Amino acid sequence: MNGAAKGAIIGGVFLAMVGGAGYGMYSLVGDTGGEKDDTVAGKTATGASRGEGPVTEKETAEAAKGFLTAWAAGDERTAADWTNNASEALSAVADFKTRAYVSKAVITPGTPSGTTVPFKVEAEVTYEGTTKPLAYESRLTVVRGLSTGKALVDWQASVIHPDLKRGERLRAGTPASPPVKLVDRNDQELTPEKYPSLRPVLAQLREAYGSKAGGKAGAELWIEPATATATTATTAQDGDAGQDGGGRRTLLTLVAGEPSTLKTYLDAKVQAAAEQAVAKYPESSVVAVKPSNGHILAIANHRKDGYNAAMTGTRAPGSTMKIVTAAMLLDRGKVAADSPAPCDKTVSWGGRSFHNLSNFQLPAGTNFATSFAKSCNTAFIKQIKEVDEDAALSKEATEVFGIGLDWKTGIKSFDGKVPVTTGAESAAEYIGQGQITMNPLNIASITATARSGRFHQPLLVSPELDGRPTATAARTMKSSVRGQLVSMMRLTATSGTGADAMASVGGDKGAKTGSAEVDGAASPDSWFTGFSDDVAAAAMVEGGGHGGAAAGPIVAAVLRS
Repeated sequence: MNGAAKGAIIGGVFLAMVGGAGYGMYSLVGDTGGEKDDTVAGKTATGASRGEGPVTEKETAEAAKGFLTAWAAGDERTAADWTNNASEALSAVADFKTRAYVSKAVITPGTPSGTTVPFKVEAEVTYEGTTKPLAYESRLTVVRGLSTGKALVDWQASVIHPDLKRGERLRAGTPASPPVKLVDRNDQELTPEKYPSLRPVLAQLREAYGSKAGGKAGAELWIEPATATATTATTAQDGDAGQDGGGRRTLLTLVAGEPSTLKTYLDAKVQAAAEQAVAKYPESSVVAVKPSNGHILAIANHRKDGYNAAMTGTRAPGSTMKIVTAAMLLDRGKVAADSPAPCDKTVSWGGRSFHNLSNFQLPAGTNFATSFAKSCNTAFIKQIKEVDEDAALSKEATEVFGIGLDWKTGIKSFDGKVPVTTGAESAAEYIGQGQITMNPLNIASITATARSGRFHQPLLVSPELDGRPTATAARTMKSSVRGQLVSMMRLTATSGTGADAMASVGGDKGAKTGSAEVDGAASPDSWFTGFSDDVAAAAMVEGGGHGGAAAGPIVAAVLRS
């Protein structure tokens, strides 16, 4: 039985009720053979007048009415012609009826604000005899066509549904993977409603382990990721193919399946603290792990794009990278915690000048531990001439800290990158800039390795679930290196740049701050990492400024939990 037969359109009636926009009220009959009401259908996009300059109120009303009228009538061709991307709009509007199985919809526009028109959709989704209501609010914006000069709806996937991102589609049917009940290390259920950051995590775990853990699939309306092709998404059974980092997301359960239970290493208490902490800072992410075994205790993101930057982000980590740089210098005997490490305002290397934050400097005779605790860039860059191996930092990152070893956490993750460089790029990497890319998972793991002296690959679920291999570092950190590194991190947390943020954290604690400058950004990214007893955490806030100001409070809140 093909998809069209399974999801037969019930009645085919789409209604559009127009309120504050002043268009009047109209109803249109869809594909049941009724005729359109020409008194309200308005002009087609090809009949719209060509204009110049800013879009007027009248043009906004006309374009919004034209698009919503056609969408409500199930007329995807006309609806698409009222947009500035007809090809994408055509398939999206068609999919709304034929692949999302929306059998009835009422579209109610709200009061326009400039060229933006909000609207409410009250719909019904019908699949194999089951009908469930679906209601949501979205908006459209009218712009002037670049080549035509006509007022057109600026096409975005979110016009169809606010949760849709570019390239994503609505799909309904029987998914390939049964539902999964996610529980923490103490068997407490973890739901995306209570822990929003876990929504993409749950989606990926369901895809990876749903069929292995048992359970029975039901029927759903979901968001198909952008990487799924039109071919693989044609039938409901193919609906899980081609997942991206975010995975498919369920919007509506039509028929409940029988979920399997999947146990994770997450901790509900720590996860709750992480969710609350990132909620205070836009574009923020945090990860917590256990140094003794690498188990991931929490993953949280607060981002407009819904991206799991905590585990798959690729940003320069700033001075949090000095943990690895310090370990490399200590490992090779180039410095010691109590040896002199001059901290001048500026230093040049490879034809490029480097400076400290606000061009600060420390008194003559300052030792390496203090320069680390105060996050002195120049003290680290001055050590480059003492290292006679260009790949030293990259080797230390991989061989001791496990960076770049193809981690298999249980879901998609990026395991960091420290390229081999020379000259000024090498100096930049010493302080976490240049070509180095990390995310909070990587930095939390680096801190955990420093704390325990041994790399434990971060794990979200047990490798025994699927027999997947885990990464193993080539070398264990020397005990003398670990002792000095941990003592310097303790100094940072008590009297260095991390002292303010870590003041409320108890236990045996250590920290490192970071501020990573990004080209064109008004403010640097804020990074912070720390440990307390057997918990390590790292956070990043894009454009958050100094590490202790934004990322620091997030880490502290997680460690306190």
